Order: sequence, then structure tokens, then C-alpha cells
Amino acid sequence: MNNTESLKNNLQFRKVYNEGRPKADTYFVMFIRENGLDHNRLGISVSKKAGNSVVRHRLTRLIRESYRLHEDMFSSGLDIVVTIRGVKKNPQIKEKIVKLKRQDVDKSLIYLAKKQNIYKN
Repeated sequence: MNNTESLKNNLQFRKVYNEGRPKADTYFVMFIRENGLDHNRLGISVSKKAGNSVVRHRLTRLIRESYRLHEDMFSSGLDIVVTIRGVKKNPQIKEKIVKLKRQDVDKSLIYLAKKQNIYKN
């Protein structure tokens, strides 16, 4: 099994933010942009406002693992950036995000992928 390729630098993230199409749910915002390659690249952005480093890294691991488990169900040739929903604007979300389980992240990512029309059934 191959490791998922990730977006590495600020320029790649900015291209997805500026040219991509965003869709959001309760916890996450997913930006999608075609990359012209035969594989997907995943970028994860978790703000410091989401919590301390333990919380941020846990969220990153949950998102990466959820994507890895469902990667074959996503369309190919995309740059995907997943960010945490505005925690500063809505403090109740922060409490919910800290308690997220992988199943919740799975449901959220699949929901957003279906909303973006990139999830194959």
C-alpha cells in the first residue's frame, strides 16, 4: 500500500484555496482542485485555535487515517485540502472537535466528498 502524497508547501496550499471549490459541514471545510496528475494529494490544515499541539496532531492523524482508509473511493487527479471549521467564531465547535472519534471524521469526510461529487459508490 502506498503512502498518500501530501501537499508540502505554502504555494500548493494557496493554489487550492484560491482556485479550489470549498464545501463545509459541521467540523471541516474541504477544498478541491484538479491537479493534472493521476493521483490525489492531501493537505491538512489545523489552526492553533483548535487546541494545543496534542489536539492538533490528533486531529491531523484522524483526518489522514480516515482519508487513507477511503482513498480508493475518491476520484483521482485532485488536490484536497481539509481544514477545521472556524473555531474562533463558534466556541462550541471546539469542544466537539476535541471529542471527535475516527468514525465521526469518516462520516464527515465521506459527506464532504459526496457533496463535492468526488466520491465513487
